[in-house]
Amino acid sequence: MNINSTSSSSTADAPREAGNRTAGNRTAGNWTAGNWTVVAEHFATADAIALRRAYYAEVAGRYWKRSVTEAEIDEGLRDDPDDGLVPPTGQFVVGRLDGRPLACGGIRLLDPVTAELTRVYVDPRARGTGGGAALLGVLEDEARALGAERVRLDTRSDLVEARALYARHGYAEIPAYNAGPYAEHWFEKPLV
Repeated sequence: MNINSTSSSSTADAPREAGNRTAGNRTAGNWTAGNWTVVAEHFATADAIALRRAYYAEVAGRYWKRSVTEAEIDEGLRDDPDDGLVPPTGQFVVGRLDGRPLACGGIRLLDPVTAELTRVYVDPRARGTGGGAALLGVLEDEARALGAERVRLDTRSDLVEARALYARHGYAEIPAYNAGPYAEHWFEKPLV
């Protein structure tokens, strides 16, 4: 069963200017903000796999209101593969806090001018440190590089922290743009 939503992040993950391009520094594919570094990384690296599994465990556990098994995580990742998160149709990124992989996210094109955020996750131990804002800054840049003029996402009602993060970063609620079985809120942000 696939219970994926767009993100799992904390309300305490306040922007602290980390998501503002003037506060971060992007060079040669890297983006830094405070102690965070966010880089494009294939979704099948060891760090990316561990983060994707943690993401799924959290969103599934919150949805089912219980811990999930490794088999359920495996099934969820099989049911909703990340193969669209590679150029030229998308990108996956890993965020590291002081060198430790503690965040991830993906962007994929829905059409030539619309990108979609997915798999946005910050490890609970790193929430409140600007990781969510750093991920959004990089993923929005990646969307622009793919030619997108706007970013959309869907999320669930129980992920109130994620919805607050998006609202703080200029995402506005919009009517449904998909019929995902777990999508309950839809957001959009113009990039141009």
